[in-house]
Amino acid sequence: MNAIIYTQPGDSSVLTLVERPVPAPGPGEVRVRITVSGVNPTDWKARATTGRPLPFDEVTPNQDGAGTVDAVGDGVEDLSVGQRVWVYLAAHQRPTGTAAAYAVLPASRVVPLPDDASFALGASLGVPAMTAHRALTVHEDGPTRLAPGALAGRTVLVQGGAGAVGHAAIELAVWAGATVIATVSSDAKEALARAAGAHHVLQYPSDALADGIRELAPNGVEHIVEVAIADNAALDVEVVANHGTIGYYADNGGSTFTAAVRESFAKNVRWQGLLLYTVGESALTAAAEDVSAAVADGALSVGEEKGLPLTWFPLEETAAAHDAVEQGATGKVLIRVAD
Repeated sequence: MNAIIYTQPGDSSVLTLVERPVPAPGPGEVRVRITVSGVNPTDWKARATTGRPLPFDEVTPNQDGAGTVDAVGDGVEDLSVGQRVWVYLAAHQRPTGTAAAYAVLPASRVVPLPDDASFALGASLGVPAMTAHRALTVHEDGPTRLAPGALAGRTVLVQGGAGAVGHAAIELAVWAGATVIATVSSDAKEALARAAGAHHVLQYPSDALADGIRELAPNGVEHIVEVAIADNAALDVEVVANHGTIGYYADNGGSTFTAAVRESFAKNVRWQGLLLYTVGESALTAAAEDVSAAVADGALSVGEEKGLPLTWFPLEETAAAHDAVEQGATGKVLIRVAD
């Protein structure tokens, strides 16, 4: 089979197209014929991190993907050959990511994909949608699960509403009944956030941004989904509601942040870090189940007309796909592995 590998960390030039035997699934594992591989920032960051040895002799990158179950190992009962699926965390503590014709994963990381959902959507779900789910389910008063009505009466602020996580957060929050305010940096990105379903969209940088959010949410916003905590911590504290939660999942804008102590504790603010790789199996299972329910309801989508433009690369150009994500490509970068 064709596979992209790297045997040492570094820039995208370390990625190489090779021919490898088709792997066999072991007990509790599933082999998926990958149709589409999704690229996330953590994919290129994991590849580029130097100063420590690789955990395996060679690594195939990319955590997310979608395709068809090709073989199942002993003990797998809920998945069958020929079933359409999406996968997540394929390369987490494993050498076999989705930038290959086939990937072997634990059955727990393989999720059925409805017939009317595209493989492009399936490959866009894992890290972005499950991160967004986590951000929306860590409020001290719940909910811990998302479903229609779960966020009724709540206001959600999505900082960076045109990114992949921001797009998923908007769609999931709207599906769950919240009022959604999104922030973006341009007119073009405003159009994307509105296409995703955001009720209100405000642009930054602006000295009037906090006033605009408070006008829309006089009592504050209960949930903040934050991509740039280093830049936005002060604003977040200013507009968050009493007992509100600020869920941050990236270090855009800087690797450290400071926050106003008195204003934070006076509002009983919860600062919640989010990382799928360490969040634990119960949270991953909840996210996968709820994201699947949203897909079944038609609440999650991809494509520019839905607010998430797609940029495609063939498998042999995986390096260029990684570079596109590193350089801040708008929307979702996908790799077409098979027709």
